[in-house]
Amino acid sequence: MPELGWIVAGVVVVAAAVLAWLLWRATVRNRLERDSWERRSRADMASIRESAQAAAETIRADAERLLAQAQERAREALDDVERRRGEMEASLTAQRAELREVRATQERRESRLHEREDRVSAEAEGLESRAQRLEAQRTQLKEQREALRLERDQVHAELERVAGLTVAEAKAEVLAEAERQAKLTATALARDIEGAAKREADKLARSIIVTAIQRVASEQTSESVVSTVDLPSDDMKGRIIGREGRNIRAFEQITGVNVLIDDTPESVLLSSFDPVRREIARLTLTDLVADGRIHPARIEEVYERAERRIHERIEREAEDALTEVGIVDLHPDLVPILGSLAYRTSYGQNVLRHLVECAHLAGVMAAELGLDVATCKRAAFLHDIGKALTHEVEGPHALIGAELLRKHGEHEDIVHAVEAHHNEVEPRTVEAVLTQAADAISGSRPGARRESLEAYVERMENLEGIALAHEGVLRAYAMQAGREVRIMVAPDQVDDAGAHALARDIAAEVERNLSYPGQIRITVVRESRATETAH
Repeated sequence: MPELGWIVAGVVVVAAAVLAWLLWRATVRNRLERDSWERRSRADMASIRESAQAAAETIRADAERLLAQAQERAREALDDVERRRGEMEASLTAQRAELREVRATQERRESRLHEREDRVSAEAEGLESRAQRLEAQRTQLKEQREALRLERDQVHAELERVAGLTVAEAKAEVLAEAERQAKLTATALARDIEGAAKREADKLARSIIVTAIQRVASEQTSESVVSTVDLPSDDMKGRIIGREGRNIRAFEQITGVNVLIDDTPESVLLSSFDPVRREIARLTLTDLVADGRIHPARIEEVYERAERRIHERIEREAEDALTEVGIVDLHPDLVPILGSLAYRTSYGQNVLRHLVECAHLAGVMAAELGLDVATCKRAAFLHDIGKALTHEVEGPHALIGAELLRKHGEHEDIVHAVEAHHNEVEPRTVEAVLTQAADAISGSRPGARRESLEAYVERMENLEGIALAHEGVLRAYAMQAGREVRIMVAPDQVDDAGAHALARDIAAEVERNLSYPGQIRITVVRESRATETAH
């Protein structure tokens, strides 16, 4: 047991020694760590102290710089304040001077106003006295007017008693006489002015028109809506008709024209209002008769060949006409329409040749008048292009042609001349008036146009009927193939002024209601006769 105690004591001693050693080691380590921390702390404090000193130096430098800037800005502000104060003092000085001047001006104006008020007061006193004198004069004049009115009434009553007329009746009679005299004077003056103007205009126009007509020559043709095809014998008529009318029906259906087979020996008539279609049919039938083979298939074949030939001829006719008048920039779509007019006539006058003639006339007159020759020739050449479409489009050919040209980009002056050449539209340009003149010259020259007997008789009757419908007309005679109308009036119903007015009214009515080439002269004849018998 003692040994166990010693062992335990030894273990305790060893444990105490180990524990003491561990405590000493921990103490030594703590001291070392504290010394290291103190060294690092002193180093950090030195670094921080250096940084703080550098920052303080930087802050001190910035503060000095900012202080210098602030001082500079303060000096600038003080200078600006001084400058503005000087400007404000100068402005105030100027304003004070201006106010003193305004005040002086106002004082002068007030002085003048006072003087004017004094003058106005004096004038008012003078006007008041003058008004009193005028009032007295007015009263005196009123009394005199009343006396004059009484005297006038007495004179009027005496005049009415002596003349047997009232004042209103006398006034109406005087006004009627004055109106009649004024009408006579106005009519005479208008007749003199109109005569002088006509003489001057006729002199110039006659020279221009004669020059134009002398330089233009054209051929003449007769108007027709049927074409005649000669046959070698009457036997050919049966071959044209065919078995049970088969050939003639096929021919009319393909060509669109009517075939008239009558008792006329060795000839057949083709009827159609379309001249191009009628010409194609004529050429087709001529070729069929020459060939001798006539049946529906052959008719169609020959018709197509004839149609191509006619269209080529139309193109050639249009190009020849355009070359003749010097037009090179016409729209290509208008060329065949223009060429088709070579197969159309108007009162026996070939329309395409009429257009060429009008273009030459317009060109000559435009050159004489100093106008644009190319524009006037173009307007006159295209004025009847609408006639090629009158069987397809409803309306006057002038408006149809104008719309066609407008659609194809023609200049508005050309379009207006076309639509106004028959007065469907009021002419507004000299080109339009010149186109009318060229159309009238070409259509009214002797031999240019012919008229059927029925149309001629109807026009003569219409002319006389229009004249006889007016009051005071006794007789009317259409003379010179309808180019002049002589009208006899009753002298007791129509006076001299009324005769001139009647002529103008009848001329205007003829222009509105009739269609005719050229001009129609209206002559009113008023004859007075006085007869007395001597015993």
